[in-house]
Amino acid sequence: MDHQSKQIIMDIVNRLNMTHIDPERVVCVTSRGTKSRNIIARCHVLPRIMQKALSVDSHYVIELVSEKYSKLSDEEKIKTLIHELLHIPKSFGGGFRHHDYVTRRTVDRLYDSVRGDIHV
Repeated sequence: MDHQSKQIIMDIVNRLNMTHIDPERVVCVTSRGTKSRNIIARCHVLPRIMQKALSVDSHYVIELVSEKYSKLSDEEKIKTLIHELLHIPKSFGGGFRHHDYVTRRTVDRLYDSVRGDIHV
C-alpha cells in the first residue's frame, strides 16, 4: 500500500469536502509494468456481487502506475489523485462516474481551490 498517497487522498477528501468518500475504504496501491501507454492511474471497485458474497461494504482501489506516476510533478500527482477520486460516485456504492463528469476542467478548478494546502 502506498502510505504517502493515502495521506494525500485523505487531505484531498477533507479539503474538498468530499463527504461521500470514506477514506478508510479507499486503498492506494502502486503497480508496475502496465501495457497501457497512457495510463498513469486507475480507479478500481469491488463489484457489487463480490460485496454481497463477502458481506462487505464497497471499497475503491486507486492504482498508481509507478513508472509514470513517479515522474510527475507534485502538482500533477495531486491532480491525478483528484481525478481518480472524482470517479467515485456520491453513493459510494460500487459504481463509477465517467469522463463526462471527470474532466480536466473540473480537476483544474478543484486543484486551484486546494493549491498550497496539500503537499506531496
